Amino acid sequence: MNVFCRKKIMHYDIFNGDADGIFALQQYRLDTPEPDAQLLTGVKRDIRLLSQVENLCNSSLTVFDISLDSNRTALVRLLANNNRVVYFDHHFAGALPQSPLLQTFIDHSPDTCTSLIVDAILAGKHCLWAICGAFGDNLHQLACRYANDQGLTQQQTGQLQELGELFNYNGYGTNLEDLHYHPADLFKAVQPHRNPFDFIAQSTELVILRSGYRDDIAAVMQVPAMQTPGKNRVYMLPATPWARRVTGVFSNLRAREMTHAAHAVLSENNDTTLRISVRAPLDNRQGADTLCQLFPTGGGRAAAAGINSLPADQLDKFLENFLSFYR
Repeated sequence: MNVFCRKKIMHYDIFNGDADGIFALQQYRLDTPEPDAQLLTGVKRDIRLLSQVENLCNSSLTVFDISLDSNRTALVRLLANNNRVVYFDHHFAGALPQSPLLQTFIDHSPDTCTSLIVDAILAGKHCLWAICGAFGDNLHQLACRYANDQGLTQQQTGQLQELGELFNYNGYGTNLEDLHYHPADLFKAVQPHRNPFDFIAQSTELVILRSGYRDDIAAVMQVPAMQTPGKNRVYMLPATPWARRVTGVFSNLRAREMTHAAHAVLSENNDTTLRISVRAPLDNRQGADTLCQLFPTGGGRAAAAGINSLPADQLDKFLENFLSFYR
């Protein structure tokens, strides 16, 4: 439901429901507290979040880790309604709206994420949270480099990796009912902690996420790759909540197994369409967004992208494009 235009000044923190969105916001709010901010988020693929507040007036919004291009219409309307917007992201943005009310920090390089963008702006004040975000976005080599710079032990680095991967795992699903936790509740859980190690030591949420992750990974690892020519791998998952939850981490895991190959993980939506996650080869993080944008509801970034709702009769066309694109 849209929020009607208000005269009272309000503030909204709007963020992707995955690890990168949550930990980008965590860093920013540790540096710039906004105790009365309204939180707006959803499942990882629910990226057109600005449409839910496009009738807001005379207020301020801070946006993390959702494509500006996908939210362009709502953003233009918000700016016209005298809202001040600060935008952090690493997805394809397209042409930026020209407005003195819009401040953008956008870098769609395949070797960054929104948490690392915020970390750079804050000069590393809360870098440990940025490392969690990078691990969640499958930037493991980069995250390990940051961890070494921070003087972390191998055990500490492993803890931050698990935290990032578990929060990213929680963000996947067709709807909120598929998830173990609403992403806003996970942000509220980490919000009181300046240090992720304090959260890890005290968290009950991680106990639930570890158990769910263990069960879902055990199930998905039994799914064989489809028979396709060449080096690239394609997997078809069943239409179950566990499969929808594990799609992202399974895609990342397979990508790390064969860094020279591209990967596509397909799962069925409830309406017979297909949801697709694509990972470009880790040795050459390019083109996933270009490929997915060939199809309606496709988008993402160069290293990792997806299609929310591919008609079943377009599956052969997608597979042909995918295998040819990364040949």
